[in-house]
This record gives sequence, C-alpha cells and structure tokens, in this order.
Amino acid sequence: MSDSTSAPLGMRTLSRLGLAIALAGALIQLVLAVYYLAMAHSPSPHDLPVGVVGNAEQQAQAQQLEEDGEFQVESYDDAAALQQAIRERKAYGGVAFEGNTPTLYVASAASPSVANLFKAEYTKVYQQQVQQQVQQLTAAKQPVPVATLAALTTPPPVTDVVPLPKDDSAGSSLGFVIQALCLGGSIASLALGRLRGLTERSALRGLGHAALLVVYAIGSSAVALLAMALFGVGDGADHFTLFWGLALISLAVTASTAAFVALIGPAGSLIGGLYFTVGLIISGSSIAPEMLPKVGHAIGQLLPPGAGATVARDAMYFPDAKTAGAFVVLGLYAVVGLAVVLLVNAAANRTRSAHALLRDEA
Repeated sequence: MSDSTSAPLGMRTLSRLGLAIALAGALIQLVLAVYYLAMAHSPSPHDLPVGVVGNAEQQAQAQQLEEDGEFQVESYDDAAALQQAIRERKAYGGVAFEGNTPTLYVASAASPSVANLFKAEYTKVYQQQVQQQVQQLTAAKQPVPVATLAALTTPPPVTDVVPLPKDDSAGSSLGFVIQALCLGGSIASLALGRLRGLTERSALRGLGHAALLVVYAIGSSAVALLAMALFGVGDGADHFTLFWGLALISLAVTASTAAFVALIGPAGSLIGGLYFTVGLIISGSSIAPEMLPKVGHAIGQLLPPGAGATVARDAMYFPDAKTAGAFVVLGLYAVVGLAVVLLVNAAANRTRSAHALLRDEA
C-alpha cells in the first residue's frame, strides 16, 4: 500500500520541481534578453568626444552637434593637436578645416563602429555641401569646376590616426580576451576556494588562498598574452603595461569573487557570473562606452570588465592615454577582495581559538 501511494507523490513533486526550474530559467532568460537589448540593441552616441580645427564660424557650426547630447565638441589649434588628442583618447575623431579640403581624422582602434559612424556622417555632410555648391553655380548659370563635380562621387580625405592591425581588422579580439579572463577567473576563484576549503579557516589558510589568487592572475596574464601572440594580436603593444594590466584584471575578478565566496559560501561565486553576463555587455570591449546608455556607460567602467577593457585597449593601441582611473578601479577590486579573504580566514581562526580557550577554562 505504501509503495503505491509514495510513487505518485514522488512524481508530483518531481514535476513541480521541474516546472519551477523551467519557469526560473525562462524568467532569467527574459531578464537577460531585456537587459542586453536595452543596452546594445541600437547603439547611439552619448557625449561622444570629437574635435574640430577651423575658424570661429566653423567651430560654431561644430558646436551645434552638442545640442542633442550626442557629441561633446572640443576645439583644437591645428591638425597635429587634434591627432594628439585622438592618441590620448581625449577624442574619438574630428575634422580639420585646413586648406582647400577638410580632412576627417578617426581612430578605428578606439572603436571601429564609431570610426565608421564618423566616416558615414562626414561623407554625407561633405557631399551635401558639394551638391549645394553645384546647385548654386548652376542656378547662377556659372560653369561648375571639374574638381567640384568629381567631389560628388569621391570620398573626402580620411586619416586613421590609430588604425587596427591587419590581424584584428574587426577589433573583436579585445572583447574575446576580456571574456576569457572573466570566465576563467570566475571558475578559478570558485575552484581555488573549494581547494582551500579542504582545510579549516585560519590566517595561514587565508595567506595561502591569497597567494594562489595572485599566482593564478600572473599565469592567466601570461596565457592570455601567449594566445594573443599566436594570432598576431597586440604585436605593437606596450607589453609590460599589457601584461600587468591583464594580470590585474584577472586578480580583480578572482579576488572579488573569492571574497563573496568567503563571506556567503558557494553562492558568492554568482558575482563572477554577473561579471560575465552583465558586466561584459557594458564593458566597452565590443561597443564604445559612449555608444551605450549613460547608466550603462557609468556602471560599466566601475566593474572589472569595463575598467579592464580600458586598460587593455590603451596598452595595445593608445600608449599616450591616461589610464590611472581604470587601474585604480581594478586595484580596489583586487585589494579589497584579497583583504576580505585574509580577514575572514583570520577571524575564523580567532573564533576557534577563543572557543577552545573557554572550553579549557571550563
């Protein structure tokens, strides 16, 4: 009798559990889909820094780009100053109205999508202006110069100040490297935490765990550089800065994840999953931060994937850029994470010692 009644109950419980899992999975998928689409379904500029070189009238016309909040325009004395600003990542590009024909300057290494946006918009405006000149000359029954007619079908001059290398013409390698560091770091921090979990918490165990995280970060950086070298990515980079930058990215991810694991147990490893699922899309590794919604831009650069993408991109292509802010973000995650691991283990050791002392006195 008991066997006949227990079987249906087991199947009913199993069905309910399966339904709950399916609903939870669908809900998670819905939330992630809405989040991804909200952040990146239609990238558009928000305070995107651009430069202009020209007279007062031309600069005033360029300043009109700021009216809708899409661009942030800065004036420069000459084309050389504009190009230096692009190398320092103070501007994604700009126009120099010097000579008879204006020149567009871009940096595809900063963001291929932004460079293409500049080229498309600039070509459109340039050809519209040429067309207006042709119409004015025609209306005045004046001859149209051959050079003016040729300008209708000839793209305006464009200079790529910091181009992408041929081995990474799409600029996607940086995103893949950051993904690998985040995913590998999340898995490693959980695995190392379980390894240290084979012994009781103590100050010595905390030191050992922290040391393992540092060693892993250095090894992770070396492996990432090796993989990049195999495909010719980052050949002209500042390898010293890139190596320690990648190591700090890895340590920021592993240490902060390990800190949550130390505080709340295995569930703390979910923070690593959030870096991978939530942080990467707003990191700027595949989409320029200024092409994301403002809230995504702000939050993204305060997370390890975003700060890491900035550090890695500058080390690879923009050695003149100032990356102190991104290094500070990564350093805080790494230092605070390691400190939590050390303190949690040391506190557990003191608690056990106090309990043992009380038992001895009793």
